[in-house]
This record gives sequence, structure tokens and C-alpha cells, in this order.
Amino acid sequence: MSVTAALGFLASGVAAGIKESGDPDLALVVNRGPSRAAAGVFTSNRVQAAPVRWSRRALADGRLSAVVLNSGGANACTGPGGNDDAQVMAERTGRAADVAADEVAVCSTGLIGVRLPMDRVTAGIATAADRLSSDGGEDAAVAIKTTDSVHKTAVAAGTGWTVGGMAKGAGMLAPGLATMLVVLTTDADVSAPLLDSTLGEAVRTTFDRVDSDGCMSTNDTVLLLASGASGVTPGPAELTAAVHAVCQDLARQLVADAEGASKEIEVTVVGAASEADAVEVGRSVARNNLLKCALHGEDPNWGRVLSAIGTTSAVFDPDRLDVAINGVWVCRDGAEGEAREKVDLSDRRITVTVDLRAGDSSAVIWTNDLTAEYVHENSAYSS
Repeated sequence: MSVTAALGFLASGVAAGIKESGDPDLALVVNRGPSRAAAGVFTSNRVQAAPVRWSRRALADGRLSAVVLNSGGANACTGPGGNDDAQVMAERTGRAADVAADEVAVCSTGLIGVRLPMDRVTAGIATAADRLSSDGGEDAAVAIKTTDSVHKTAVAAGTGWTVGGMAKGAGMLAPGLATMLVVLTTDADVSAPLLDSTLGEAVRTTFDRVDSDGCMSTNDTVLLLASGASGVTPGPAELTAAVHAVCQDLARQLVADAEGASKEIEVTVVGAASEADAVEVGRSVARNNLLKCALHGEDPNWGRVLSAIGTTSAVFDPDRLDVAINGVWVCRDGAEGEAREKVDLSDRRITVTVDLRAGDSSAVIWTNDLTAEYVHENSAYSS
């Protein structure tokens, strides 16, 4: 159920001493081929961590042989020294795993503005390389956790080939990826251009639709590596469906584990004049802190949904808006609909449906409620 579900991949996760807790904090994923095709999507934040800049360059030719990941430190906003550290991580990984350093992607997550303890990092890389195995995916997924309460993995099976993946993320979850590190692997025999287009489309409708707290990270990275070890070349549609399934599974796990969350909220916008309108409206509703607080308190306050819709540039007639919460149409034609008392918000999962009645396009955004625990988490944890 992770990055080693696909043939041709080895992984490991170790405690290198980067985290003061002593928990696992360094992971390796190695592609043993025969193919090294790869693609990536990165944060759109203009402030980008040194590992992001390194990995962009490493991916320029559409090839990756390995990924080294650490938690316990983001290596972001660390100046020229941080750039050197990212390069050293790639070089040491290349040496330990017997791959080219310029085919190693680097991912880091944790506190911004602090240099990594490179003596521990480099020793950890050597240890992780010694422990690489075809069933090391779970250990790798555990090692990349920060404020995550659980590790996150997913898999989708094709006909004779597989897509696997792992992710980390629990806070700073907003579009321009969502704040996370994700490594996806497949043993399908496919080209880098196909991986690039497939990954871009999957991210656009999964990770880019996660909007937990409106905060965008400096380190967001999603990588897709193909080993070709299955010898099977699926059609583009089949590959896209499998990659999308894994990304969507992981995206939902990110929202479910959002810091302090007690409700998982799915905002579906239908009847939009365009997909862009649907996304804009969905994002506005998902980011409305008043609504997020109301849903935490199990109050189906549909007025807060309408007020969020009204801040957008989407095409709609305010007197034709419909809103349902958990299937109860509490707002019809921009006014009171069914009785609020019919809405049961006791379960963890909540659905909010907005019908703009302006077209045929739709979109789904995933978010969560706003809780006192979220405030505590982010006042007690420096990030």
C-alpha cells in the first residue's frame, strides 16, 4: 500500500536524529528500473525551499533514479548554505544508492528558516541506503510525517501494473498544491511526457482542490516515478485513471488528518457557467472561517455559504442560488428552504452542495472545520 507496491522500487525510513523526539525522520525511495522516467509538480509559492529548486533542476530531463526525503526541517529560507545542503543530500544519496546525483530529487519538511544538522542527515542517508528493501514503503511513509497523526499511503492496480504512493501533510493545506510531500511510483512502462501530462491533470483535480486552512507552503512537491518493471504500457486514459485514484485517495487522507479537524467537509459546486467559476465558488466556501466554525458547532448556517459565494466573480443570480447541507436543501432560490432542523451534522463527514443554476460545469473542494485544537496546534508548534 505504498511506494514499493510497484515493481522496481526499494524504500526505507530511519531515525537519523533530525527530530528531537527521536522518531523516524529520513526516507529513501530508489527506482531500480529499467526505466527512470519521472515527472513532478511543485509549489507555486514564490518563496521556494532549496530542495524544491534542486528537484526542479534534477527533473529537467524527465528522469529520476531516487528521492531522499527528510522531516524535522524544511531547509527553506536558509540562504546559500541551504542550497549547498540540498546538493549534499543528493550527492550522498547518489553515492549510497549507486545512482547519479543529478537524478536524485530532494524533499524536506518541517521548520522554516533553520539549517539541517547535516552530519546527522548524511549519516542517516547511509543507514537508509543499507536498509532499502522492496517492502520498505511503510517505513518511508512514517519517516516523512511532521504534525501528521498517521502516515498516508495508497495504491491502485492496473492490468499487470500498479501505481503506489505516500504523502505527508496535516497543516498549511491550500492550493498551489496543498502543503505536502508526495511520492508516487508505477511499474508501467511509460514516457516522461506522458507522466508529466498525467500528473499535471491528476494534481489539478485532487491536491489542488484541497483547501484546509488557506496557507501555502514553501516546500510542496509531488513526484511520479516510473520503473517500467512490469513491461506493460497502459493507455493514457488507463494510466490517468489510476494516478488520479491514488492522488484522490491521498488528498482525502490529508484532509482527514488536518490539524485539529473534527469534520471532513466536501464542497460540491454544480450548475456553474465554467469549471473556473465552480472552483472559485467552492474555494470561497471552503475558506470561509465563519462557516467552518459553524460546521464545527454542528450548525447548518447556510447564510454563511451564500455570503461566501457573493464574494466571487462567478456567474450567478443571487435569487436562484440553492444550497444543500448533508443532502437537505436548506436554501432555495437564495432564501430559506427546508428546515435546518432536518440536517444531521453529528457524523465526521459533511457535504455542502451549491447549485449556481448558471451552466453545466462542476467542481469539488475538500476542507475541514476550524477548531480550538487547530489554534492550539499552530500556537504551540513553530512553523
